[in-house]
Amino acid sequence: MSPLFPSDQAVVARHGWVQAVAAVLGALAAMVLVAALGLWGAGAADLPDGAFPRVVMATVVTAVGGTVRLSGSAGGLADGKAGLTVIPLSVTLTGALVLGAGFLRPLRHRAVAGGRELAGWAARIAALWLVALVVLAFAARQRFKLSLGDDTLGDLGDLFGVSPEVGFTTAVLPTLFFGLLWLAGVLVLALLVSRRAPLPGRLLPFQESVRPAAHAVVVLLLAYVVLGTLVALVVAATRGHVPETFAVILLGMPNLVWLALTIGLGATWHGKVQGPFGLPMPHVLDEVLRSKDTQTLDLRTLAEHDGRVWWLLVLDAVLLLTVAFLMAARSPARVPAWRHAVHLAVALALSVLMICLLCRISARFGLSVLGIGDLGGGLGGQVFLKPELWTAVGLGALWGLVAGFLGALPARAVHRKGEITSGTG
Repeated sequence: MSPLFPSDQAVVARHGWVQAVAAVLGALAAMVLVAALGLWGAGAADLPDGAFPRVVMATVVTAVGGTVRLSGSAGGLADGKAGLTVIPLSVTLTGALVLGAGFLRPLRHRAVAGGRELAGWAARIAALWLVALVVLAFAARQRFKLSLGDDTLGDLGDLFGVSPEVGFTTAVLPTLFFGLLWLAGVLVLALLVSRRAPLPGRLLPFQESVRPAAHAVVVLLLAYVVLGTLVALVVAATRGHVPETFAVILLGMPNLVWLALTIGLGATWHGKVQGPFGLPMPHVLDEVLRSKDTQTLDLRTLAEHDGRVWWLLVLDAVLLLTVAFLMAARSPARVPAWRHAVHLAVALALSVLMICLLCRISARFGLSVLGIGDLGGGLGGQVFLKPELWTAVGLGALWGLVAGFLGALPARAVHRKGEITSGTG
């Protein structure tokens, strides 16, 4: 028997099925808790027909990339239309952090791991995650009735016996596909960001170029979330609206702060808020977007309503230079400044691309009875927000080039752990 066999068995024991179950259940529990508290703060606990638990499940489904479809019916004399595309990124981020930590924990204190070993460990988590997605997909289904109110639309509803219902169902196959894709992204990113996670021997030459840059942009994104949360807590303490503020923190804080990050870089978004429905957003954003026409959202248009928006530009510059310095300090001293610039440019461009894809919002609900109360009036509304994608990605790359080069210059004086400086002894 090979002397390596016992150690191989020990390796498997450190990340077997028990550890996989703990990682998956821990991530799901954290996501359900965050989603439930956020929805409770938003008032969803008062939904009719006991819909709250299933709305929580639907929120978790959308957080991992799943597809939730809205439906409505109002009888033969009425017409209802509904659609919703939004990702609660606070729930997404919570699940990613917990699941990534659970994936990396059994692998710590090791320098190298075989590709087959890592694939087997990831496959265990993926199999359990697939089961969890199936359960979520079938749990996130509900229908409940809506009140038409006391206006003309309500009177017509009573006259013709219109009883509108809305509901949601989960598209199972797309949810399984995108949920597994989300899981793969989380596990790969965890390996890229962690400095101590083992890699297969063939990938070790790439860790010097990939890991510091990946770690830098993750620190940047998390720093924005932390700063946004602190600001929200101060606002809640000084101006009230505590439940609503916690709903924003627990459901959509990354949606807001990462949008602010791209706007600070100079990116442009287009959007509109119309009708009684809106987004959990700062007043200046709602003021700009609430219009009959599509509005442009950038530093200039926001500054026309609140000049403090220009501080986003300063904040981006300071944080980018800081993470660029950290990136260079974590890299070997032999890496030139121009290479740091290229690494950060690629990483930041990919991050901006991710933000633009994840922070898009589209929500629509409308009901008409005999043509009265169509979308935009009565019981209806429309919200959308979308970026100028490739312009934003290009600006991210440009900022990454400049910040990566400038941040690397002072890092030359930093002594790297384990490196021997010339002239010592």
